[in-house]
Amino acid sequence: MNQDVQPDPSADDIAQEVSAAIVAHKLPPGTRLREEALARVYKVSRTKIRAALLMLSKDKLINIVPDKGAFVSKPDANEAREVYAVRRILEAALAREFVACANTADFRRIDAHLAEERRALESGDVQARNRLLSQFHILLAETVGNSVLTGMLRELSARSAVITVLYQSSHDANCSSREHHAFIEAARAGDADRACALMDEHLEHVLAALDFSGDRQAGSDLVAALLS
Repeated sequence: MNQDVQPDPSADDIAQEVSAAIVAHKLPPGTRLREEALARVYKVSRTKIRAALLMLSKDKLINIVPDKGAFVSKPDANEAREVYAVRRILEAALAREFVACANTADFRRIDAHLAEERRALESGDVQARNRLLSQFHILLAETVGNSVLTGMLRELSARSAVITVLYQSSHDANCSSREHHAFIEAARAGDADRACALMDEHLEHVLAALDFSGDRQAGSDLVAALLS
């Protein structure tokens, strides 16, 4: 038997990869997710692709339109504000728990992540930068160890990535990275109140930087995006 044969990806594997492509801004809002193209990319049946698309739809990352197909979500301004309102509530609590439980090894892990953020910013790697800036918040949740909270933040961070690419303005990503650094320094000092305040200000700044003044049309080569 050939031990090198790789098993076909599951519907969950496919959903996670497409979600990651959305978070990395490889698949902008409005991109059509064609079943036949996805089936060719992953070498699976369209039945499995439909199951993956249903998972993404439940997470609000895509919209399935009858007789038209599946499209990366294009949230409106009201939905964007609601997503960030929920994040501010959840991540204030997360910040306090992080300060209470983070140890030396946790801070080393976060410091390494922040160094990656800085390298991506300096190199101009937009996709890596966006992925790392989003992942920072997930790392905090993983450190706290609350799987329910981590799952909720994964969904909200992915939806935030769609919002950012649709309404992104001239907001400097360097600002977000500096705010991540400031939060970690407050947490390292054990100042929970300041850490909570900094997290709330950070999310408020990200929302304030979004430009809802126009409707941006976006599209992408689905196959190229997933294979890049």
